[in-house]
Amino acid sequence: MIKTCSFIVSLFLLFIAPGILAADAPGFDLTATQENFSLYFPTYLANGFFTTSSSLRGTDPTLSFMVGVIDYTPGDVPHPAALPSWAEMDYFDGAAWLNATPVTPSSFRDYRQTLQMYDGVLSTQYVFASSGHATRVAVTTFVSEDATHLGVTSLSLTPDFTGIVRLRFTLRPHPAPAHRFLLANVPSAELRESEAEAEAQIRLSDPTAPERGAEWYPGYVNIQSFAASDAQRIIWITGRAVDGPQIAEAAAIGLPTGVKVIESKLQKSPQVASIEVALRVERGRTYAFTKYVAASQENWGGLKSSVIDWAKEARAEGFGSLLAKHQSAWHGLWKSDIVVEGDPEIQRVIHSDLFYLYENSTVNTTWAMEGCGLSPNYWGHVFWDSDSWDFPALVLLHPDRAKSLVTFRYRTLPAAEARAKSYGYRGAMYPWESDPQKGIESTDHDFVPIGAREIHLDADIAISQWQYYLATGDTAWLRDYGYRVIRETAEFLTSRATYNREKSRYEILHVCSPDEIYNDVPNDSFTNAVTQKALRAAVAAAGVVGQPPDAQWAEIARKMYIPFSEKEQRHLDFDETVPHDRKSWMGSAISWLSYPPLDLAMSNEVRRNDYNFAIKSLTDLTPNAEGINDMVPVILSIDAAAVGDAANAYKRLEFSNGPFLKPPFNVRSETPGNNHLYILCVSSGFLENFLYGFTGLRLTDQGLTAVYPPILPSAWKSVTIKGVKLHGQSYDYVIIRDEAGNVQLEKRAATV
Repeated sequence: MIKTCSFIVSLFLLFIAPGILAADAPGFDLTATQENFSLYFPTYLANGFFTTSSSLRGTDPTLSFMVGVIDYTPGDVPHPAALPSWAEMDYFDGAAWLNATPVTPSSFRDYRQTLQMYDGVLSTQYVFASSGHATRVAVTTFVSEDATHLGVTSLSLTPDFTGIVRLRFTLRPHPAPAHRFLLANVPSAELRESEAEAEAQIRLSDPTAPERGAEWYPGYVNIQSFAASDAQRIIWITGRAVDGPQIAEAAAIGLPTGVKVIESKLQKSPQVASIEVALRVERGRTYAFTKYVAASQENWGGLKSSVIDWAKEARAEGFGSLLAKHQSAWHGLWKSDIVVEGDPEIQRVIHSDLFYLYENSTVNTTWAMEGCGLSPNYWGHVFWDSDSWDFPALVLLHPDRAKSLVTFRYRTLPAAEARAKSYGYRGAMYPWESDPQKGIESTDHDFVPIGAREIHLDADIAISQWQYYLATGDTAWLRDYGYRVIRETAEFLTSRATYNREKSRYEILHVCSPDEIYNDVPNDSFTNAVTQKALRAAVAAAGVVGQPPDAQWAEIARKMYIPFSEKEQRHLDFDETVPHDRKSWMGSAISWLSYPPLDLAMSNEVRRNDYNFAIKSLTDLTPNAEGINDMVPVILSIDAAAVGDAANAYKRLEFSNGPFLKPPFNVRSETPGNNHLYILCVSSGFLENFLYGFTGLRLTDQGLTAVYPPILPSAWKSVTIKGVKLHGQSYDYVIIRDEAGNVQLEKRAATV
């Protein structure tokens, strides 16, 4: 009787409990059906440290990555090295193997795959039909938010027949890249022909492949050891990324209680390590098989002996307990949330953007957020996105996670100081593209000169360091970590500025605009404006930590030239000597002057004129809607909010929702017309519309302050920012309409 109850409870946890939890949290589910068989952009599950990707079957070998596991092949740019695929399981029903059967409506009936974001779980259900047999299949997979070295996937089978079946549990290393493009040393023109050939092969076979998939291949892990134990039901693999860290994975297999294994086979090679079992099943009975996987790298946890022990301990604890702890951890994350009343579709998008942001972040580490998260896109490199896009969204909701992003810059400060010295400058000059492990220059050959001029990055980094202090009041962190980054970037920016004696002003020459088609221009307005703010932050930070500021910081900030047209009463993109007439993906960078971390002071008239010019430039200078980068509409929405235009703020936000979200899991692409996927900065920019745009809030030296009147689109009843963290206290900010219809922003004690 006890065993029967235990079995029923396990089934309840496996099939019922996640659905009940999700039902209590509306707007948290994204679901694929048979309609997605022809066009399916995979999502991935992560806990900030390692991942697994989704597949239609839920059982295929898929890409997996781990933070800091980088392939440093000489001559190439650093690539995130793919871990051995760990979620793969396969099932033979006596007629066909599940993973070898094409996914068609006739073979995969009653199909439903749901990303349950509230629980951090991917669940897949269907009826697998082959040669007269049918088996109801349910797959549940998660990457633990509670035990961060652990991933779990469970396969439940209910056959409509009695007979012998086989199950195969695998750790499968990812193959070496089919093509190597030595992008660090070789101009792209010399690679173009072979790259185009490789790209054509990829795109013919997979319509969802990234447009630069030929370049964005995963790095390689050389397998060093591998084994499988039939007696212990354990498989494990160790390896080393090329010139990078060692990794280890182990999987402990959980079989159904009371089922006798008829036959067991082991496979052990550098290409695959697996355990295959044969057993007899009975019609109508449900059998659950669980794979408990532990993963680590040498800079994060132990290696072989550790992962084997962790996998065994997880199996001993059991699926139900591990799932409950994981769900509880995710529910804790969702205590900080953004809730829109009156727009279910927007609500789902908010939750998917928050989900991707949360699952790519870590607590109190020194890891930044990569441009496309834990994926191979943009080579897994760290851009200014981490500091100026992802950080502002995280710092109000989860400052312990935002802290990791800014502390990454402290950890990689020596590399930035060495880079400044190599260019003949003082202080710290951070790379435009950093690898996430060492923080070294990781830009491809053609972009190195441009990246060396796109120096607004250093000011962006300094501003985020200061804003972390403003949000948390953590003077000890500022003294021990943040101030050194702020000081050294200020020294670099000081050495980069030029004094124009004739006009009695400071200028910054030979820069690349954020609108990167304009390279080697004088006095880019965004660069000069963020430099001004960073230098003022350096003066303020010096005062907090009791250090004397460099007198030049305040002097340069006071006299910094920001190009302006008196005639049109608006800012210019850069010096008036440079024509602004090129076709580009953003039209104009002027919209970014109102971006929340900067928010350049200006009159309402100038702000409106800047906004109108940015809209006109987008219309006139962006070739077509397919080429618009989603970084633009999400900022234009914030700009519209700053000038009090609720209708246009909503319009720009709606545009960002549509063509950039790929089915079925709201995976964001960089533009509507490409498959540059998982672009996290746009998820963060979309969220900043709610945190800063509609509320009018900004992080200032006086704290989180409403500097613009709040707005509320007419379609919405209210917006609630739940669980905002300020100086150790939690608050809710609510945008509502009063009885007279006036929009109000209220700050309340947090409700959770």
